[in-house]
Order: sequence, then structure tokens, then C-alpha cells
Amino acid sequence: MYRVEIITNQSVQDDIIETLEENIPNFLYTTIPLVTGRGKKSYKLGTSSWPEVNFALFAYIEKKEATKVKAIVKAVKKRFPDEGIKVFFVKAKDLDKI
Repeated sequence: MYRVEIITNQSVQDDIIETLEENIPNFLYTTIPLVTGRGKKSYKLGTSSWPEVNFALFAYIEKKEATKVKAIVKAVKKRFPDEGIKVFFVKAKDLDKI
């Protein structure tokens, strides 16, 4: 099992979520709608000086779904190359299965 973390500009939130839901049956996730911070190219702080904000999505998925998530994020990044879309995978263990 993997924990997937997607952090990106709030402007592509709908594109990311809709594409994941369309391509992965029963995709379960949690979002944090207002995420602020600094990336390589800019700040996203939700202030008057740096008005943009990010969102974060977290999900726990099986290995076969990780390949699909990676492909989906790559496709969205291709459509929106300047939005700083990042995806991370971390191995996770379900305590009920330990």
C-alpha cells in the first residue's frame, strides 16, 4: 500500500480530482483545500503580495493504482506545465494487516 500526496495550485484541483475519480474506481481521498508555502519558482501564501494558494490531496492506494495516479498527474502536468504539480508516494502499512 502507498500513501499518495499531490500538492499543486488550487486552479487545477478540479482537473486532478475529476481525472482520478474517472480513471480509478472507488478512489478515496482527503483534500486540504488551502495550503500555503514556497516552491522552487514562487510563493503561494494567499496574501496580497503572493495571492495564489495550493491544495493537497492524500490517498492510500495499492501498487497497481500508483501507476495510474502517476500517469494521470503526468497528463495534467502536461496540460498545465506552469502550475508546479507535485506527486509523492510513500510506502504505508495498514495496521489491521500487521
